[in-house]
Amino acid sequence: MTAARFPPAELLDRLRGLHPELAVLGPADLSGRHPGEHPDNFAGGVLAQPGSTVAAAALVRWCAENGVAVVPQGGLTGLVGGNVSHQGEVILSSARLNRILSIHPDEMTAEVEAGVALEALQQAATRHGLTTGIDLGSRGSATVGGMVSTNAGGILAFRNGVMRHQVLGLEAILPSGEVYSDMTRVVKVSAGPDLKQLFIGGEGAFGFVTKVVLKLEPLRPHRATAFLGVTDAAAALAVIRYFRSLAGVTLEAAEMMWPRYIRDHAALKTFDLSWLEDGAAALLVELSAETVEQATTALEEGLETLWEPVALRGGIVAQSLDQARKFWDIREDSGFYYTAIPDAASFDISVPPTFLDAYVEGLSARLAAIDASYAAYVYGHVADGNLHITLIKPGPLPEAEQRAVETAVYTGIRDAGGSFSAEHGVGREKRHAYEMFAAPEKQALARTIKQSIDPKCLFNPGKVPF
Repeated sequence: MTAARFPPAELLDRLRGLHPELAVLGPADLSGRHPGEHPDNFAGGVLAQPGSTVAAAALVRWCAENGVAVVPQGGLTGLVGGNVSHQGEVILSSARLNRILSIHPDEMTAEVEAGVALEALQQAATRHGLTTGIDLGSRGSATVGGMVSTNAGGILAFRNGVMRHQVLGLEAILPSGEVYSDMTRVVKVSAGPDLKQLFIGGEGAFGFVTKVVLKLEPLRPHRATAFLGVTDAAAALAVIRYFRSLAGVTLEAAEMMWPRYIRDHAALKTFDLSWLEDGAAALLVELSAETVEQATTALEEGLETLWEPVALRGGIVAQSLDQARKFWDIREDSGFYYTAIPDAASFDISVPPTFLDAYVEGLSARLAAIDASYAAYVYGHVADGNLHITLIKPGPLPEAEQRAVETAVYTGIRDAGGSFSAEHGVGREKRHAYEMFAAPEKQALARTIKQSIDPKCLFNPGKVPF
């Protein structure tokens, strides 16, 4: 990092009064705030909170004119260091851009500002019998703008796609301070390049998203939930294929936890696993239908049909909403190991679902080749091939060891048609992986686009390597 052009105190003084709808916080204001998923998110010391697009544009224009770097921030739930800031940089927060501008029930669309939390939009949409086509465990704090910037995935991606597939239009502030506005509310647009895609998954490198138009879908509140024991991902995929083929019900979730993960987490939660055979993985499935009774009947009859052909290794159907929530807690409270293995190396990869078993078997062998004691927690969205992997060893690892583990994790992914980062982005933590495993042609083209839009590289520097 180069030396800061303005120390925080001077930067704070220059920005205060820049625009009446711009709140600016300094080091003293930030000292008591929780920084989110990374302790250095507020290290820059100066945080700007525009209350309008005009205020955001004024701030970015001033930064462009004065050579000050900008670090966009949303709900601070990012897991790859994409929100980390340094002295001399301005943190640009969407916290005050938190209005739901409109919901169009007949169109099943919503227009929101970037700082709206996913859960807030879900609650507002519920009043119209609608919900978002995307869902995350961090729904209470993850913001729409942050989800756009990282192209978030989550629980429903196997059915609805990722954030890229939910966005109809957006508004963003370019690094020059100009406003890019494409608030399209329709699906069919064939009018030249779809430039909004630069901001979806761009991790704040191409601009700051201020407004978004999203697709919504009908709310299906009547659910039935079960935990099943499966031998491998192939068995899980057979279960998924069966339930997706049924008329009158919708598969809402299919989340798989490999044996070590489910056993250790259940022990910590004192969650009864007497129904699960030794050595089996756990598959969490949830169906929706017109009534709870219909969903439950479809689930129970399906399990009877599948039990022997798929060789299910145990199962339990939730008998109440409270029990279903406990099932989900085992899956979504995935940070249970943070205390036992702090700073553990963790990864977020995707492979074609039919490649999952070969990948996990190969990963175990590659990790053991580095150190015979190495093992990993593996869990994730089995229906779309997205795995979350955590090395069961406290970190940070020495650099050579970290690189060896990365190679073990990423080997074979690109050749199989997968991705070294499925839904968390690149940020700061996955820079090396991007350089090593993203196609060189892709990297070169991304650098060309970045140079054209942000020639001084002022937007989110030091993250995705341009």
